[in-house]
Amino acid sequence: MASGKGFGGSRGPGRLRKSEFREPRREYRVAKPTGESVPLQMRATFEAIVALTDSYCKEHLTDEYADLCRRLAAALCRKRPSPLLSGSLNTWACGIVYTICSLNFLFDKSNPLYISAADLAGAFGLARNTAGSKAKAIRDALHIDTFDWHWSVPSQVDNYPGAWLIQVDGLFLDARGVPREIQEEAFRRGLIPYVPGARGRQ
Repeated sequence: MASGKGFGGSRGPGRLRKSEFREPRREYRVAKPTGESVPLQMRATFEAIVALTDSYCKEHLTDEYADLCRRLAAALCRKRPSPLLSGSLNTWACGIVYTICSLNFLFDKSNPLYISAADLAGAFGLARNTAGSKAKAIRDALHIDTFDWHWSVPSQVDNYPGAWLIQVDGLFLDARGVPREIQEEAFRRGLIPYVPGARGRQ
């Protein structure tokens, strides 16, 4: 059976076999940001953390980043047991922002929203190593790959590394150049952000 890339999935491009298009359709579960729904018992923790991440993003980043931080905080709240139940909420908030910044390459000086990892950590009163360690714990807990486009800000997903790379019958292809049938199957499995052209995007 073919396997798929994505949040919590394999470390490489999504794989498809053309022969599978003749098989009965199966549902593929791909974990990804799904919103801000959290268990009732985690609501206070969630609100405390996002108050910190929202404040940072409002001052230094954009609403897109604030939204992703909230979704990441919610994903951690939904995990059972939630890692947020232990440790400083301030450190978790910093780790969440650090994770989103890292996944969106904001530590790259060529990025218009560039911020150094040390400055980010300092804004939360933490050392860079502490922030980086917490971010790694978050990625490990949620199985987030280094280039996981599910955590890209929407405005940048078109150019996100690997977002469009899939493997079909052993060949690595840019999903934007394959037949629509394959694009739709890849999208159904959560391997690509959307079906090119389906929403008026080129």
